[in-house]
Amino acid sequence: MDKSQCKEHARYMVTLRDEGGRLRPENLYVYRCYDDFMVVRFLDRDGFVHKLRYGDVVKVVKVMEVPPKKRYLLPEALLAKEQWQDKEVLHIYATSPGLGK
Repeated sequence: MDKSQCKEHARYMVTLRDEGGRLRPENLYVYRCYDDFMVVRFLDRDGFVHKLRYGDVVKVVKVMEVPPKKRYLLPEALLAKEQWQDKEVLHIYATSPGLGK
């Protein structure tokens, strides 16, 4: 995957290579796309916000646009590129779409 395939505020079904070299399916929500990485939330994991390099994505299976009312929102300061220079994970819980939960 490269930056040209990245869309902000979209859900992705992808195949990632884990630390052991095995291929794993993942569902993720993309907040921001930068030149070398994207800021994502893994929907099937811990709910934290992660930095994901494009090279870690082996295959994009499906991309789904997210309507504005169902987007996960975070303050711009937390999504800024400078925040992610020395981080891999932001240990705050990502917000849920405002669906009355």
